[in-house]
Amino acid sequence: MRPFARLLQAVVAGVLVVAADGAAAAAPTVSGAHAQLPFWPVAEPDGVQAQEAELADGFTGTALWSRDSNTPVPIASITKVMTALVVINAGDLDRAITVPDGIVAYDREYGASTADLVPGEVLTARQLLYGMMLPSGCDAAYTLAESYGPGQEAFIAKMNDTARQLGMGGTHFTDPSGLPTPTDYSTYSTAADLVKLGLRAMSLPVFREIVALPDYHLAAGPGNREHDWRTTNRLLRDYPGAVGIKTGSTDAAGTCLLFETVRGGLPLIGVVLHSSPTSGVVAEADAAHMLNWVYDPILSALPIPQ
Repeated sequence: MRPFARLLQAVVAGVLVVAADGAAAAAPTVSGAHAQLPFWPVAEPDGVQAQEAELADGFTGTALWSRDSNTPVPIASITKVMTALVVINAGDLDRAITVPDGIVAYDREYGASTADLVPGEVLTARQLLYGMMLPSGCDAAYTLAESYGPGQEAFIAKMNDTARQLGMGGTHFTDPSGLPTPTDYSTYSTAADLVKLGLRAMSLPVFREIVALPDYHLAAGPGNREHDWRTTNRLLRDYPGAVGIKTGSTDAAGTCLLFETVRGGLPLIGVVLHSSPTSGVVAEADAAHMLNWVYDPILSALPIPQ
């Protein structure tokens, strides 16, 4: 870790504060979920509309600020982060998978976002991960679950087992894409649990590489059509240092965003849930308000590249 990164980690952990001249001094540790540090000009970020949210230090997962972060709520397509984690942990990402007929009814029932897959196409699991994470393809999530379960029920059990292993006590999955099901209204989680999930997923190089991409081109092959997939995560385009992770939107969940950024060697990870009934722009703005609350005072005080 670079020296400045060590210093920034200490700042965020509440061990140090930085004076205007750049000198370091002892400071109180973070109390609870809120950072009460003299270094910050205000106690919390302004303008955040999300009903539930959390921002954490990307080194340790220490929460810097939160709002109702232990309240279980629908999380829409952020669910696909867990789907990807289960698949990557299972391995064999170059296995060939045939897109099943079941995606047609699955997509139509909910008007789901898709990767424009058609039954009978053959793609690798790795390619399907791109189709699931960038355009938020529910068809790709369904296809991966069918293969890696095998079957939806077995795959969902693996998702819930993984959540328990990660200590995500406020989380329950009923679907691999985050859509509601006929028997259970919705998958749900908490902001605090999703930060844990994001930290774990982003520690995997394959996952981190996928969610950092603004777009991905899959050329036509013997068993598949040509696909061009573009990320739904506006933060990758609009916010300096953004490296992922996943958007979400349903009627129940509103607009949501799980995100990570790295600026000046300092990683931050956070989530906003139900920022707006329909506007992804509001979720993006919520994330930016939270990130700027930390980055602006630190990067203006320390002589490091931004």
